[in-house]
Amino acid sequence: MTKREKSTFVLDTNVVLHDHQCLDHFQEHDVVVPITVLEELDSFKTGNDSINYSARSFIRQLDSLAEDGLPPDGIPLGVGRGRLLVRYIKNGISALNGIFTEDTPDHRILAVAVELQKQLDGESVVLISKDINLRIKALAVGLAAEDYITDKVDWPDKLYSGSSLVEGVSEDTISALYEQPYSVDQKLLPVEDAAVANQFFILRNGSRSALARHSPSDNQLHRVKKNRAFGIDPRNAEQAFALHALLDPEVKLVTLTGKAGTGKTLLALASSLEQRKKYRQLYLARPVVPLSNRDMGFLPGDIQSKLDPYMQPLWDNLGVIKNKYAKDSGEYRMVEEMIDSEKLIITPLAYIRGRSLNNIFFIVDEAQNLTPHEVKTIITRAGEGTKFVFTGDIFQIDTPYLDSRSNGLAYLVSRMKGQSIYAHVNLVRGERSKLAELASDIL
Repeated sequence: MTKREKSTFVLDTNVVLHDHQCLDHFQEHDVVVPITVLEELDSFKTGNDSINYSARSFIRQLDSLAEDGLPPDGIPLGVGRGRLLVRYIKNGISALNGIFTEDTPDHRILAVAVELQKQLDGESVVLISKDINLRIKALAVGLAAEDYITDKVDWPDKLYSGSSLVEGVSEDTISALYEQPYSVDQKLLPVEDAAVANQFFILRNGSRSALARHSPSDNQLHRVKKNRAFGIDPRNAEQAFALHALLDPEVKLVTLTGKAGTGKTLLALASSLEQRKKYRQLYLARPVVPLSNRDMGFLPGDIQSKLDPYMQPLWDNLGVIKNKYAKDSGEYRMVEEMIDSEKLIITPLAYIRGRSLNNIFFIVDEAQNLTPHEVKTIITRAGEGTKFVFTGDIFQIDTPYLDSRSNGLAYLVSRMKGQSIYAHVNLVRGERSKLAELASDIL
């Protein structure tokens, strides 16, 4: 939290599910957990999804803190920290003076905050919620409300793009990149800031240009060639950068961002197939429904039938690659055999729990729908020889509790920038079709 006068923060349930360690991030301020939050956590504590883990972890932390009881004035959270209080009101939402007709968990949490504001006359009481609508309701009844911003990154236009255009590069520098050893000193670039590890560059001098990458091992700029991966050729500089990172065995973590149609998933999948002999298995996974699978019930059929619509875009990308080859070709048959033998697995992200992640090329699609904690949980399970690729569009969020600054993909890009085994590319040009590009830009 930002520096401010001492306040009392009232937590919404979605904050706990977003970050089960949230109690550690309020500095010297007091934190109130409405008993309604504990009631809601009861419905989340059973299961194998990340939110179930978050619910259980938070409940265990409360149990540890409250081992000697819950005194009315709260439990100290540590030296220089505030106190933890669990609060409730006996008369439901009556503290809201009939403003809301429906007695819901959200309104009960809001009522606790309003009642506290009356009791702590003159002191700052702030509702912390990931729910925009609840924050607006709080403001409407005269209560301060804020988003949980501990893991938010800079505004998206300031997020690391992974590549830069540098004009005015000397003729000799560009020529050197086309001659052995195809590298130059990064100090030759006419820029003020030093390059970071695995940063990509488009270098120009008039009509001449070259693509380059900064190597953290020798602090040199190395020429980037336009490599092909399993029948897929890069159509622009950013796609060439993406393929370079995806095919580099020294880069163990790659993030690809960009709008629909820029080729993020296609490039990642083609690269995994190109390197199939280096990995035990190839995984392509995506979150099914952000935060829970409860919204799948309305779909007809068994569980596989319910999952098919969510997985179809991944199969579509695989179809694009397969159709580069004739049906009787060795490549086409090989892909079919990889699927049958489970060398290539397309699956909901939740289904990989408990799997061994050693020597795997692992692609996580639609990663913008993950929380920072979920991203961390996935990566920390990486075993020896595993490579992770996260793709997504940080402006296309499907969950109501994440946005372009708080989603796990943006958080990952922000925190990993400059690491020697990490590379990022923001793809900017749509290559699906002229119509798709036009619609993406102007509609």
